[in-house]
Amino acid sequence: MPMPPGMGTNRSPISAMTDRPENRNRLADATSPYLLQHAHNPVHWWPWCEEALETARRENRPILLSIGYSACHWCHVMAHESFEDEATAAMMNEHFVNIKVDREERPDLDCIYQNAHYLLTRRPGGWPLTIFLTPGQVPFYSGTYFPPEPRHGLPGFRELLVSVARAYREQPQAIAEQSRSLRAALEQLNGGSASSAALLSTAPLQKAVEALGREFDPRYGGFGQAPKFPHPDNLALLLRGGKEARRQALFTLEKMALGGIHDQLGGGFCRYSVDEHWMIPHFEKMLCDNGLLLALYADAWKLTGDPLFRRTCEATAGWAMREMQTPEGGYRSSLDADSEGEEGRFYLWERDEVRALLTAEEYAAFAPRHGLDRAPNFEGRWHLHVFTEIDEIGRELGLEPEEVERRIERARRKLFLAREKRVHPGLDDKILTGWNALMIHGMAHAGRLLERPEWIESAERALEFLRGSLWKEGRLLASHRAGVSHLDAYLDDHAWLIRALLERLQCRWDNGHLAWAVALADRMLDHFEDRGNGGFHFTADDHEALLHRPKRFTDDATPSGNGIAAQVLLELARLTGESRYREAAERTLKAAWRGILHAPQAHSSLLLGLESLLEPGEQVILRGPTETLPVWQQTALERFRLRRTLYAIPSGVADLPPPLAAHRPKEGVAAWVCKGTECLPSVETLAAFESTLSA
Repeated sequence: MPMPPGMGTNRSPISAMTDRPENRNRLADATSPYLLQHAHNPVHWWPWCEEALETARRENRPILLSIGYSACHWCHVMAHESFEDEATAAMMNEHFVNIKVDREERPDLDCIYQNAHYLLTRRPGGWPLTIFLTPGQVPFYSGTYFPPEPRHGLPGFRELLVSVARAYREQPQAIAEQSRSLRAALEQLNGGSASSAALLSTAPLQKAVEALGREFDPRYGGFGQAPKFPHPDNLALLLRGGKEARRQALFTLEKMALGGIHDQLGGGFCRYSVDEHWMIPHFEKMLCDNGLLLALYADAWKLTGDPLFRRTCEATAGWAMREMQTPEGGYRSSLDADSEGEEGRFYLWERDEVRALLTAEEYAAFAPRHGLDRAPNFEGRWHLHVFTEIDEIGRELGLEPEEVERRIERARRKLFLAREKRVHPGLDDKILTGWNALMIHGMAHAGRLLERPEWIESAERALEFLRGSLWKEGRLLASHRAGVSHLDAYLDDHAWLIRALLERLQCRWDNGHLAWAVALADRMLDHFEDRGNGGFHFTADDHEALLHRPKRFTDDATPSGNGIAAQVLLELARLTGESRYREAAERTLKAAWRGILHAPQAHSSLLLGLESLLEPGEQVILRGPTETLPVWQQTALERFRLRRTLYAIPSGVADLPPPLAAHRPKEGVAAWVCKGTECLPSVETLAAFESTLSA
C-alpha cells in the first residue's frame, strides 16, 4: 500500500486553494438518523449516490468515505472533533468528495470496505470507518477513528488529510497497481466452488466446539479476553453440543444476564463489554443483538428451568415492546451509547442518589447485590452489575432469600421510574427489515416456549408491518422511516425473514406465511445464488454495481446470511417437498467448505445448517380440530428438545404442499414424528404421543 508522504510528521495545512464551485451539505433529505446527525456539519457531505461518484470522476478527486451508525460513540467523538470543525471541514471540502454512509442502511458498502480495510492494514476494522477511495471506488488508504491531533500512535486527522491528498496526486502509478491487487484479493474472499468440495461430514462440528472450548473463559464466561461480545451463534452451537459445551454456553448466558452488559433495571443487552467481567458495556443497545439473545435465553430456560433465564427473557421482551416497537408494529433499530453528550450517562448512579430513593431496608439489600457497597466502577459513578448472591445477603441481614428478592425488586422498580425521568439516549427509529426479522424470530420463539401470547402478538404486528410496508410487488425492501421505504433488501434480510416466518408457523399455522416464505426463498435462488460456485451473494443480481459483490460465509455480530439461508432452505424442503431448496443448501455448504475446515468456529450458523443436512432433527406434524390441538402442542412443549420443530395444522386447512397434505387424521388429532424424509406411523392418543416424544 502506498503510504502518504509525511505520515507521522508535522506538516502545515494545505494552503493552495483552487477555484471550485461552492458545494453544500446534501444530507438534509436523508431518511437515516445517522446521516441527519451530520446534516449541519460544515463538511460538504454527499450520501452515497451516482452524482457524488460522477463528481469524483469528473474532477479527478479522491473520495473520503466515512461509514458509521447513529448509536456509535466513537463516531460521535470524531464528528465533534473533526467534522464540526470549520478548518478541518475546509480541508475535506477542498481536496475530497466526502461521502457519509449509514452502515445499517448500506451493509453492502460496509461489508466491502471493511474487507478492504483488513486487506490494506491487516487489522480488523470498526466504526467509524474512514477510508479513502479513487474515483473508481477502490480504496488506497484506510483507518477507523482518527483524533484531531496525533496521539496514541495515530496521526492527526488534519495531518492525514494533507498526506493522503498529496499521495493521490504524486503516486498515481502505485495506487493503480495497488487497486488491481486489491480487487483480486477481494474476489478471493468469496470462497470456493461447490463442485470442487470434498464430501461433507459432521467433523467440523466437533472441531468448532473444541476450538470454542479452548477460547472459553472459565471464570467469567464468554470467549477470549476483553472486549467481550456475546457471539449468539457460537452459544447456539454450544447449546447443541455435548454436556461440557452446553455448560459453557449456559455459564456464559448466566454471567451476561448478571452483568452490566444487561440493563439490570430496564432490560435489554448492550452491544459488548469492554472488560472480561461483562461489567461495563459499550452502552449502545441494538435491536439485532437482543432478538438473537432473546431466542437463546428462551432455549436456556426450557433446558434448565433456571428462573434467571426466564426473568432475562421477560426483561428483554419487555424492553423491546416498551421502547423499540412503534405503534404501527415495526421495531426501531437502536439506542445510542450517549445522552447529554456523555457515554453511559443515562445508566449511571451516584450512591447518595440511590440511597435517597430507597428505604433503608431496600438499600441494605440492593447495595451489596449491585455493588454500591464497593468502589465506583465507571468514572466515579456506579453502573449496576450483580456482585453478591441473594443467599449471602440474606445471611448477612438475617432474612429469608424470598424477602431479600422482594426488597431488591421494589428497589429496582423505584430506580427504574426515577431513571425514566432522565434525558434518554438518542433513538434510531428507522425500521430495518433484517433486524426486525431477528426480533420477530426472538419474540415468537420466546413467546412460544414461555407461553407468552402477548410476545407472539408483538411479533405478528411487526411481521404485518413488514408485509405492508417493505414487501412491494414481490420485492423486499431494506429500510423504512418517516413513511418512506427504500433500498433493495440484502441476502440477510431474506434469509432472516424466512426464519422468522418459519418460527411464526410453529406458533400458529397460516398458509399465507408459508407462501411468503416460499416467495422469499424463490427470490433468493433467482437473484442471489451464485449458480456456478454455490452460495449466495450479499446483493441481488440487479443491485447497484459496486466495487465488489461479496459472498460472506462467516458469522459476525449477526449470523451469516448464507448460514441462515442453508438452515431455512432445508426446513422449507421438508415442508414443501421441493428438492431444489435442499440442493441449494448443499451447494452453499460445499462452497463454504474450505473456510469451514480452516476456522469452523467462525461458521457456527453454517455448521447448524450442516448438522440439519446430515443429521436432521425431529419434525412433528399435528393435524386435528383447532380446539384440540393446543393440548397436544402443550404436551410437546413439556418434552422440549432443541432440534425439534412442531407444526400444528388444523384439519380444515386445505391447499397444503404434498408432504403436509399426505398427513390426514381419521378423526380427532393425529401426530407424525419425522426425521429427514422418514416419518414414524401416526399416533392418535396423547399417551402414545408422549411416549414417542420421550423415546
